[in-house]
Amino acid sequence: MKFRKSEKKDVEIIMEIINEAKDYFKSNGIDQWQNGYPNEEVILNDIKNDESYVLCDENEKVIASCVISFRGEESYNVIEKGNWKSNLPYAVIHRVAVKNKLKGKGISSELIKEAEKMCLEKKIKSIRIDTQEDNKSMQRLIIKNNFEYCGIIYISDGSERFAYEKLL
Repeated sequence: MKFRKSEKKDVEIIMEIINEAKDYFKSNGIDQWQNGYPNEEVILNDIKNDESYVLCDENEKVIASCVISFRGEESYNVIEKGNWKSNLPYAVIHRVAVKNKLKGKGISSELIKEAEKMCLEKKIKSIRIDTQEDNKSMQRLIIKNNFEYCGIIYISDGSERFAYEKLL
């Protein structure tokens, strides 16, 4: 598999993968990504900010995407019912999405491993991630990849999210 920065030409396939995830969430009663977010404008902005990444199969076909940011996260400034593990500079992983037909094959863990490599190259020793309470599959992925639950954060629309951190 090849991990690389997303390009504008990838937006259509990234949106296909995200829309599959939206449908999966809806059919499983998960109220995440059900309000039009993320949309094409968000993805284009991620690309413009050099924070959007894709994972490609051996045929160079995009099979997964995510955002890896080193700019911090305003919604992480306040955490309730717990504490962050560190006050170190950190990376944030957002908008993890994998083609439906490839779910359960370790693709999301591969994205996390790539984020860890990027962090180590930049001498960043912390990664943070959050997810909705109902998104049990994401919670399993996060725990499987040795993140620790830290508490509750609130995103810009006021929604509650479970917050996790991993020290490298």
